[in-house]
Amino acid sequence: MKKETILLHGGYSEKSNFLPTVTPIYQTVSYDFQSCEHAANLFNLKDEGFIYTRIGNPTLDILEKRLALLHNAASAIVLSSGQAANTFAILNLAKYRDNILCSKFIYGGTYNVFHHTLKKFGIDVIFVDSTNPDNFKKYLNSSTKAIFIESIGNPVNNVDDFEKISNIAHENEIPLIVDNTVSPYIFNPFDFGADIVTYSLTKFITGNGTSIGGAIVEKGNFNWANGKFPDFVEEDISYHGISYFNDFREKAFTYKVRLQLIRDIGACLSPFNGFLTLLGLETLSLRITKQCENALQIAKFLNNHPKVKWVNYPGLPENRFYKNAKKYLNKNFGAIISFGVKEGYEKAVKVINSVKVIRHLANIGDSKTLIIHPASTTHQQLKKEEREEALIGDELIRLSVGLENIDDLLDDIDNALRS
Repeated sequence: MKKETILLHGGYSEKSNFLPTVTPIYQTVSYDFQSCEHAANLFNLKDEGFIYTRIGNPTLDILEKRLALLHNAASAIVLSSGQAANTFAILNLAKYRDNILCSKFIYGGTYNVFHHTLKKFGIDVIFVDSTNPDNFKKYLNSSTKAIFIESIGNPVNNVDDFEKISNIAHENEIPLIVDNTVSPYIFNPFDFGADIVTYSLTKFITGNGTSIGGAIVEKGNFNWANGKFPDFVEEDISYHGISYFNDFREKAFTYKVRLQLIRDIGACLSPFNGFLTLLGLETLSLRITKQCENALQIAKFLNNHPKVKWVNYPGLPENRFYKNAKKYLNKNFGAIISFGVKEGYEKAVKVINSVKVIRHLANIGDSKTLIIHPASTTHQQLKKEEREEALIGDELIRLSVGLENIDDLLDDIDNALRS
């Protein structure tokens, strides 16, 4: 099936679910066992089936299969949020005294958990200017377990050289993790060397601002038995001696997340949120291409506006990331725009307080157009020098462009800027 068809039909069989055309919501905690032997076989992974919704659920199973098919990947697993997905992706690889190399141009919430919370686990995250791939080479050492970047940095809109970064990762026998939250469907990181892809399903994939969720997708061709990841090969004494790589091969990463982290820590997605995410997937191809189209027009408008100091959108030919964006994103350059207004913070706040159609809230990827001031909200936890390093200035405004009529959006932005 092609991608648009997968979004509607992937991973689902009506015949096995009493013939409903819409995926059912299996809003249940547990599942009946046919016998003690059946129960034992399920727990021992001899039989396929469901035990407890924290570990697996039929509605979520369809969502996971659909996400894997969309990416031409081996497997996927869904979680309670994008934060859980990124956190579990790291915890699945790194332990005390290990480190991760991470782009410094990432979402503020991710920066906070990587910079502060993972330190409590003894995991060091080293933040690197990812716009030059060679910068990663400076910090690689024997304790490095992964490189982590975003497909399009939020909100700086950097588009890095994925192939060069993946080559650096693979030369050092570590995986490349790409958070693809802002560019599902229009970009598949696995096509350019990624090994693990993470999502906040909350954003573009669901697309309606109703449901928080996250996902980890595994390509399935990384060699976890290369000597750097003994936990994948050695027997897991917490699960009667299974070996994730030897027993599950191309799905080793996913099974390790499911049977260690979700089993022990939780952070599972609810079936109802999974159902709403499946509904969102059905229209993803239509929504995100239209949002990218609107964003490009708005970026061009802002670029010529007398009240605007600068515009950062990778679809503008003069943008420093345009070459990479054209190579990797083709003609869909994303739906996030960052721009700076003249005269700084006070004018930026006035613009945000003056919009009428555009909504002011902390989210991206909604069908509605959203606006926010990152320095005082999503990146407020960063110190001033950290914000400056991440290019989050006081004059910066972030737009997440939606599906409204383009003329209404341009009028609203123009009126707010001229106010």
